[in-house]
Amino acid sequence: MTDLPLFTTERRRFHAALLEGILTLSAQGIPSNADKDSRLSRDIATAILAAIGNGRTEVKGAGQTAGRDFETICAGFLQRTFLSLGHIRPGTFTVTKGGAIARFDQYAHLATLDAIARENREVAVALGADYLIKPDIVIARAPLSEGVVNAERLLVDRSLALLSPLRAKNNPLPTLHASISCKWTLRSDRAQNARSEGLNLMRNRKGRMPHVAVITAEPMPSRIASLAMGTGDIDCVYHFALEELAQAVAACGSADSRDILAAMIEGRRLRDIADLPLDLAV
Repeated sequence: MTDLPLFTTERRRFHAALLEGILTLSAQGIPSNADKDSRLSRDIATAILAAIGNGRTEVKGAGQTAGRDFETICAGFLQRTFLSLGHIRPGTFTVTKGGAIARFDQYAHLATLDAIARENREVAVALGADYLIKPDIVIARAPLSEGVVNAERLLVDRSLALLSPLRAKNNPLPTLHASISCKWTLRSDRAQNARSEGLNLMRNRKGRMPHVAVITAEPMPSRIASLAMGTGDIDCVYHFALEELAQAVAACGSADSRDILAAMIEGRRLRDIADLPLDLAV
């Protein structure tokens, strides 16, 4: 018997973890990621759940609790998949939940701005708080020692390349490789903060732009489109079960839902969770 690909087993493990307590059914049989007031949302979410596995009937948890648990499960998936791609994307990477971006090389100067703003109210008002981003999941790359840089031949010494943050002798801070926002559902305008975070990551950086991605379990194509379509503030939106979503929309969705979903996929604005680790290796 041929072993299954790692990404296949990890995608199944990812879904199984969701079924253990986040992706559940209400007493009325409504999946926890569905909008109970929308028949289309209920139908699509139910079909996705049926394709993934058996949902348990439980009292729906608080939105913030589901969101935090979703972040944890997504982080675990990325730890087991992206970190397996060292032969494709060499380097020492870490995948962790949350934390302020000022601890990374491109954004270290924001710590100084924050300290100044704390002591000067006028400066605080002028700056606002938009630059103080705390992503749900961050992927960091550690700087390289001289031994690693010069492993195959002498490339650099103490006389040149003295400013590049890739060399640990120049810079002790890791580089922010990716900022990932996790949205269990997309019920309100609060989901749009992923766009503003991406824009601020772009504006406030000193150095390379990190990957900026969003993972969601939202079943409604129209709501996914509100974030995925028409913006370059994020790289792409990744659905927790895109294949199952496509099958569900084909079976029970409206013509508009089918058209919107096709436009997002064909327009390279929506991909599956299994695509994310490979995209992060670019």
